Amino acid sequence: MLKDKNIILGVTGGIAAYKTANLTRLFVKAGANVKVIMTPLAKEFITPLTLATLSKNPILVDFFNPENGDWNSHVDLGLWADAYIIAPATANSMGKMASAIADNLLLTTYLSARCPVFIAPTMDLDMYQHPATQKNMEILKSYGNFLIEPESGELASGLVGKGRMAEPETICNYLGNFFASKKEFENRKVLITAGPTHEKIDPVRFIGNYSSGKMGFALAEELAERGASVTLVAGPTSLSINNKAINRINVISAQEMYEVCISEFKNNDIGIMAAAVADYTTKAANHKIKKNDNCINLELQKTKDIAKELGDVKTEEQLLIGFALETNNEEINAKQKLKNKNFDFIVLNSMNDEGAGFQSDTNKITIFTRNNEEKTFTLKEKREVAKDIVNEIAIFTESLK
Repeated sequence: MLKDKNIILGVTGGIAAYKTANLTRLFVKAGANVKVIMTPLAKEFITPLTLATLSKNPILVDFFNPENGDWNSHVDLGLWADAYIIAPATANSMGKMASAIADNLLLTTYLSARCPVFIAPTMDLDMYQHPATQKNMEILKSYGNFLIEPESGELASGLVGKGRMAEPETICNYLGNFFASKKEFENRKVLITAGPTHEKIDPVRFIGNYSSGKMGFALAEELAERGASVTLVAGPTSLSINNKAINRINVISAQEMYEVCISEFKNNDIGIMAAAVADYTTKAANHKIKKNDNCINLELQKTKDIAKELGDVKTEEQLLIGFALETNNEEINAKQKLKNKNFDFIVLNSMNDEGAGFQSDTNKITIFTRNNEEKTFTLKEKREVAKDIVNEIAIFTESLK
């Protein structure tokens, strides 16, 4: 499952760094493309020449090459990678990662990575058990990182206990199993709406809302990575998407989004209504409305309820997921929407929660299902929220079998 995967191996300054030679060899043998980033201290434990030879790529340590000025872009590295494994990950480096301290190339790349991040800790027994270390590991997991638990045994200090970095074979298998499990939506077709709609008033003005589309786009990327064929119906947004498994259809108005969804939904297994569709529209003037001293009255008409109409035609084999952004009576309103629109489950977020809602890069959600189940999640980056939602879709789908 690692064939043609782009893997960054981050090596920090721990005695277990010697194991990264075998780990690099295993990745390459599995068909992965490997780039190695080392901290300056890591070079004291294993030579860059060894890892360069095994990875078949130059080793990256500094932000730039002092001899010719070539820049090692942490941004480009973060975009290139399908996975970033930091092994060994020392207590020092994990502490910096948890606090967003970026004083070397390995750490700046970690903060820029859009791919899954795997962390294989290594340290002595007492360091591992220290409350500060345990807290940092919990923080890193809460950010959506995957911790590969250290093993127990004899440590470099002579103590016996937990703290040995997982063996290279274990780490390689962990990543392989991760990518294998990420295809649980293979052969599934998913329709997702995202972003706002713009309801034209005249050639230069419109009625709109503050939706950025970030949540819907994150869901599209997550489902595509997990094997789904995705149709993304996107309202006006500046966001871009490059995954070839995502068919993007751009629309502007609620009516245009309605027409596409009604046409496409019958061909999909799952529908996710993440767009902030305007509830009202108006008849647009042909020319720019000139400003005057009088009030302008706009006659508003209700738009078609896309989610309700899809809920009415949904078959037993299809799933329909809705979103509810509320400002008051959040739970009551969300559950009412769940019932009225025949959703299988609904994702609630409240404008009263700091860091949630439109424009934000983070979100805090609660999921209610038609089976009266409820699950609340902590505030997370929207890409991590997308993982939680997709995980719940997988669980819900499995429960129906």
